[in-house]
Amino acid sequence: MHRRLRRAHFDEQATLEGFDFAASPKLPAAQIRDLAALRWLHSGESVLLHGPVGIGKTHVAQALGHLAICQGAEVRFYKTSRVLAHLADGHADRTWPKRLGELARPHVLILDDFAMREYTPQQADDLYELISERAQAGRSLITTSNRNPPDWYPLFPNPVVAESLLDRLINTSHQVFMNGPSYRPNKRPGRAVPQSTTNAK
Repeated sequence: MHRRLRRAHFDEQATLEGFDFAASPKLPAAQIRDLAALRWLHSGESVLLHGPVGIGKTHVAQALGHLAICQGAEVRFYKTSRVLAHLADGHADRTWPKRLGELARPHVLILDDFAMREYTPQQADDLYELISERAQAGRSLITTSNRNPPDWYPLFPNPVVAESLLDRLINTSHQVFMNGPSYRPNKRPGRAVPQSTTNAK
């Protein structure tokens, strides 16, 4: 388990137990706790976490990944931009098939900051191949995004690629809208607030 946790490349060892659901009454606590049962993992389904900045999407994504590791799954966590840069390097040195295979292999792939900006045609094609490869193998995907899934379509230069990729992803996934205010670093869900701060008037 410790080896799997290291290989996951998490930014932090986040857990749902360490997530402060009380920080915002608008958070879909029941839906998130239901995802903790990992039925989506056993069915090869995806989880799309979306909402405003600072609400705790990345924490929840990593916490779900941590739970999957506890059940024996291999998990990888990456910023989407890093994955695209990794695949772009594969085009340059002719290792693209190997790199794609490495990203397609884990039971759960977490793509943080998905759909942050418009994609180039090559980036769109790489995402299409990656997500299609994982879907065919029954591998799960978790994404975090500041945009609602229907707003992802214009980010892809080729409408055909957008339809083929996103319709399959969006329509067969668990979508979690995490709404609420953006928090300062010491008040974000999952982070304890110092006692002196909570007592301050």
